[in-house]
Amino acid sequence: KIWLVINWESLHLLDCSELTLVTGKRRKACDMKVSATLKYARISPQKCRLIMNVIRGNEVLHALRTIKFMPQKAAKIIAKVLESAVANAENNFGADLDDLKISQAYADEAPTFKRFRARARGRGTRILKRNSHITIELSDD
Repeated sequence: KIWLVINWESLHLLDCSELTLVTGKRRKACDMKVSATLKYARISPQKCRLIMNVIRGNEVLHALRTIKFMPQKAAKIIAKVLESAVANAENNFGADLDDLKISQAYADEAPTFKRFRARARGRGTRILKRNSHITIELSDD
């Protein structure tokens, strides 16, 4: 075992994967988390969440294969965001595609377009065109 005595000022300079504390316990290596976000996607969050629930927690390759055969519009949009997250992991961290797993996937509500539609007897009703912010986070667990 290697014993390191460090002060708190120099702690941020050390690599988390090689840090051994004075207590003798080896710390877990730093977890890599990479994300990709698509903002203001012209699809409702409810429709996106149906696809997200299928792929959440899966490995990236399995999720991409699953999404490829889904007929929904949201599946194509989410596939692009997932591919972007994979590209971020490969380019920024040198991660291996086989090790990546979807740790979080969520669709938040974006600003809604409000439109009016003409109805009978001179009335109008409001139409809400919902948008979403789609975020996918990958980890190497």
